[in-house]
Amino acid sequence: MNLPLLPPKTDDRPPLRSKVSGVLAAVACAACCALPLLIAAGVLTTAGAAVLEKTLLAVAAGLAAAALGMWWLHRRRTARAAAASCGCGGGGCGC
Repeated sequence: MNLPLLPPKTDDRPPLRSKVSGVLAAVACAACCALPLLIAAGVLTTAGAAVLEKTLLAVAAGLAAAALGMWWLHRRRTARAAAASCGCGGGGCGC
């Protein structure tokens, strides 16, 4: 009985650097949501909170985009390495 060879499994989990960036984006988002409490406590003025809100939103969006980009690059590299290890690198696939 001849069983077909299965292609090597690619790693679909996000890398650690992507997880760290995602957590930092979540922290920035949570800090943005805590701004009304900081205003009520007298820690921030409304003008300071407005500037800080825009900054935190930009930082959270940038970190989220970086996390997704790093995950995409990680998947691309592992898929390319898996394809090269089974003979798919040069035109024909031997898997």
